[in-house]
Amino acid sequence: LGAMMAREEVAGSFGPGSHASTFGGNPVSCAAGLALLNALLKDRVLKNCVQMGKYLVKGLDALKKRFPFVREIRGKGLLVGVELTIEGGKIAEACVKEGLLINCTASKVLRFAPPLTLKKSDVDRALNILETVLARQ
Repeated sequence: LGAMMAREEVAGSFGPGSHASTFGGNPVSCAAGLALLNALLKDRVLKNCVQMGKYLVKGLDALKKRFPFVREIRGKGLLVGVELTIEGGKIAEACVKEGLLINCTASKVLRFAPPLTLKKSDVDRALNILETVLARQ
């Protein structure tokens, strides 16, 4: 779902179809967007993001104390980065092989971007996999 607005002095520079979205503002997309908002509110998804994000960071902080090459834990909600003092690409690859889907950005930051519906058991599994992989370094 998308929308675009422009001031009159800028809007004239857009020709038909030059800045549009196939899914922007049509009735089906709006209905899907409304259903999503209702589900987010009903299922308390945002509250879960805050709670599980805090739980994830707490677990990562514990790993930071154990592994000296873990430099910093940072993030908000469920988007969390683990900065390392060593290259992280092979660590991310090893995690994926073990069943934890993360990636490495800027060569030394492991990025966690799990589903917003994450459960405590999912966080525990992720932390266990990461701990196992970090212990091999």
